[in-house]
Amino acid sequence: MIKLIASDMDGTLLDEHSQVPPETYDLILGLREHGVRFAVSSGRRYDTLCEFFAPVIDQMDFVASNGAQVYVDGRMVDREVFSHSAILRLEEIIRFFDCLHLVLFDRTSSFLFDDTEIYEREIDKDLPRACRVYKTPGPEVNILKASIYCDDHDKTMDMAYALSRELSDKFVFAPSGSKWIDVMQLGVTKATGIQQVMHAHNITADEVMAFGDAMNDYEILRMVGDACAMGNARYAIRQISNRVVGTNVEHGVQQEMRRLLESLS
Repeated sequence: MIKLIASDMDGTLLDEHSQVPPETYDLILGLREHGVRFAVSSGRRYDTLCEFFAPVIDQMDFVASNGAQVYVDGRMVDREVFSHSAILRLEEIIRFFDCLHLVLFDRTSSFLFDDTEIYEREIDKDLPRACRVYKTPGPEVNILKASIYCDDHDKTMDMAYALSRELSDKFVFAPSGSKWIDVMQLGVTKATGIQQVMHAHNITADEVMAFGDAMNDYEILRMVGDACAMGNARYAIRQISNRVVGTNVEHGVQQEMRRLLESLS
């Protein structure tokens, strides 16, 4: 029996306008009444996710910033902060490549290392409360998330490979969208965050249904019992999943949530 649904946001739960389809809230509440919890697992920060889910914020759990922020029943159970020395090394390597542009995120701000107009807002990279910086914030600033904008779509995969060759001892790099690369701390993924949610509720992996579309969903889809790739998912994500569902434009996640709810009613 499914006891937990874990869903990515951009390209997955959100529609083509980057909005939560209104029926989602009733589905979350209806499934909760039947003992099925809902957790969002996203590259977005916790503060941003709370805005999306304001109507049901106290009825769900959150895995934010690609696993760096985990909230269960409204309580923070984990916060993984980037190493300052590792961030300095990341900045050093990025400066080798003129097509790469770094963004760091703390709990509320986005720190842009290049002029604002260079960055293309895409999927979860809306860069809330952006500020231009000319050096890496000091170690007193808790960096929860890092992303890299590649200003040439054709170079994104090359750059992800080059960064992995240079910094695989410190980070994992996952393409996100067409021009962005997510920088993830070693050992911190959406899957590690969902594992903490599972532990808190005494739920096993085979009792989890997960939805995703991008490479930062890879670990969680490999872990759960019912891995669902979106119809618009990247090739590798479709290959490792148990099944492929509708696209985000078709509200594929909501369709599956409704089917599960009807089967329990």
